[in-house]
Amino acid sequence: MQDNATEVTAAGIARLAGVGRAAVSNWRRRHADFPKPVGGTETSPSFALPQVEGWLRRHGKLAEVPLKERVWQQLAGHPAGPVTALTHAGCVLLLIHERSPVWLEVSSGSDERLAALLPGALEQVLTPRLGAAHGSRVNSAPPVNTPLAPSAPSASPTPDALTAPAAPTPAPAPSPPPPAALAIPTAPHLLPSAPLLRGVAELAAESGARQTFEFLLGRHLDANPRQYTLTPADLSGLMAALAGPARTVLDPACGTGALLRSVAPRPGQELYAQDGAPELAALTALRLALHTRATVHAATGDTLRADAHPAVRADAVLCHPPFNERNWGHDALAYDPRWEYGFPARTESELAWVQHALARLRDGGVAVLLMPPAAASRRSGRRIRADLLRRGALRAVVALPAGAAPPYNIPLHLWVLRRPAQAHARPEVLLADAGRFAGDGRGGPDWPGVREAVLDAWRAFDRDGRLGERPGLARSVPVIELLDDDVDLAPARHLPPPAPADGAGRLGDVRERLGETLRLTAGLTPPPVDPARPAAPGRLPLTTVGELARAGALVMRTGGTGGIGGTGGTGGTRGTGGTGGTGGTFGTGGHARVPVLTDHDVLSGTAPSGTLPESGEDVVLTAPGDVVVPVLGGGSVARVVDGATAGAALGRNLVLLRPDPAALDAWFLAGFLRGTANNRQASSYASTATRLDVRRLQLPRIPPAEQRRYGARFRALDEFERALRQAGRLGEQLVRGMYDGLTDGTIAPD
Repeated sequence: MQDNATEVTAAGIARLAGVGRAAVSNWRRRHADFPKPVGGTETSPSFALPQVEGWLRRHGKLAEVPLKERVWQQLAGHPAGPVTALTHAGCVLLLIHERSPVWLEVSSGSDERLAALLPGALEQVLTPRLGAAHGSRVNSAPPVNTPLAPSAPSASPTPDALTAPAAPTPAPAPSPPPPAALAIPTAPHLLPSAPLLRGVAELAAESGARQTFEFLLGRHLDANPRQYTLTPADLSGLMAALAGPARTVLDPACGTGALLRSVAPRPGQELYAQDGAPELAALTALRLALHTRATVHAATGDTLRADAHPAVRADAVLCHPPFNERNWGHDALAYDPRWEYGFPARTESELAWVQHALARLRDGGVAVLLMPPAAASRRSGRRIRADLLRRGALRAVVALPAGAAPPYNIPLHLWVLRRPAQAHARPEVLLADAGRFAGDGRGGPDWPGVREAVLDAWRAFDRDGRLGERPGLARSVPVIELLDDDVDLAPARHLPPPAPADGAGRLGDVRERLGETLRLTAGLTPPPVDPARPAAPGRLPLTTVGELARAGALVMRTGGTGGIGGTGGTGGTRGTGGTGGTGGTFGTGGHARVPVLTDHDVLSGTAPSGTLPESGEDVVLTAPGDVVVPVLGGGSVARVVDGATAGAALGRNLVLLRPDPAALDAWFLAGFLRGTANNRQASSYASTATRLDVRRLQLPRIPPAEQRRYGARFRALDEFERALRQAGRLGEQLVRGMYDGLTDGTIAPD
């Protein structure tokens, strides 16, 4: 009965059935027995999930709901909201992970019995893993954050007070325990979640408890991209590596726990986390408890105003603080003892986080913070930056490539700090710029290159106290050189340019490659049209991609992954038609290092540049001979997958067509899909963005031998197009290199 409370939107129905949302709209109009809305709005109605499943089965639209989709729809449509449902699911997954027999015992019987026995079972697991504070709480909702009121400045003493004997100082009241990040839900709150929890347990039996939680968390984050600022996994790993091995680690702005999740495990390790958003603190606690054997201390609250871990002296602090906050507590925290290096200006919230991190480190401990580039040069923060340098607290500033983390268009910085164990200042500070590792387009940086270059420079500097010049990449700078009126720490302003010989030699190579490419382009130029040759036959009988899919001549799949890496999940990849197939892999999860073919890669003709999030999401992997078509942008583009692209995951806004070689030639298919008139009639202009309905694209019905004749010509045109693109890229590179060489003096005008 409780399962009837689960609702699903039209987008969810489309995901369940493996079709587009337009198909769901058509079903609602054409079928009188389609389930009626039970909630939502007029423009975005929601439907009862069991009614939808029954209708899909009756009409042959669905043989069986995939378990992952069913669990996700139950979670997304939970009456208490997806965050509450995800928290309940995480608690049960931790119970299954730690004490599977206990779960089997409490889950046998009715939903009412499950809800009644589950709180006691959860207390047995949550208390030892997340601290005693969690076991003693039985509220279902995370506690409300109640920041501590700042102490008011003492009033001026009265004359009586000057002469009277001083009153004995009262003993300080014991500090209240920090607000627990995770509360044990009660039976009434667990009862609506019982069907979901049984489905979660079934999914965990297939995929594992940890992978199941990562999948559900990833889907939730991907469904709400504007609500969360994520730290990509590669960046988290780099920050953890810079901090080094640590037994006690703190993240005072933990978000979804990506930074603490990247910490290398150690015996007896303790992880401390806090976040102002109660739901994030709770999800982080569960995520870390599932991921590691360390003791997790997670709390909710505004870290700067109400620090939940004031007594912690950590070996390492990792932090991705909120940027450009104005309401961070400037007025209330004027006399806070954490401002050891100066009181931050109202516009310098990031420097408040820097000093908070230093205050929570043991002597010699390391903090790594992700910072906006403006924090290295704003005049309002120059005095604090100067004091951090003078006293040896700031050890390195690393400029990351653009695209490393949100906001992706800005090259963010990493600040590496160490709490000074002695009073004397350090003579030099490391400045590094990894901008050369920026990726092409939207694919993100070359993370292996970034990691190797940054860690090599930092470890050499940390070992020796200085680093020789590495042109264009890194060097250590004497502190005295930076203590001017601006105290500008932007690495690019203090690093030498790349070595001239390297630049001149590279230009020679570029010119040689350009000449070869131009000669190849001339050889690939299509021959002129012979007027005496008979024209192609008139209008041929046509078919559509949708008809071919229904006939089994090709398999059609939609992409749901792509873009720059992160911790969020991605959309589904179920089929959208057809029953045939020609091998390859569909719906394969767990490929954390598989490259992703994005729509930008297809449009620009470049290699796969996206990265796959570690969410356990199913993906579609490309195979040689597949035809990939972008559905946004209004252009006529289709790409045949070759050996170099095969094995990449299919990204968002892409449709993959896998033809049966006995019925369809791949190059023939791709060539006719690129026709301008064909794309115009299959495109939708219902919104500001043009969207291509691939099912409506047409191609002629001709025998396979004739298809191969067309395919050979289309393939030659594709090679010519690739050569033109390569020549254009090399030409731009040569022109830019010549401008740079002439302006920096490495190339003479004559």
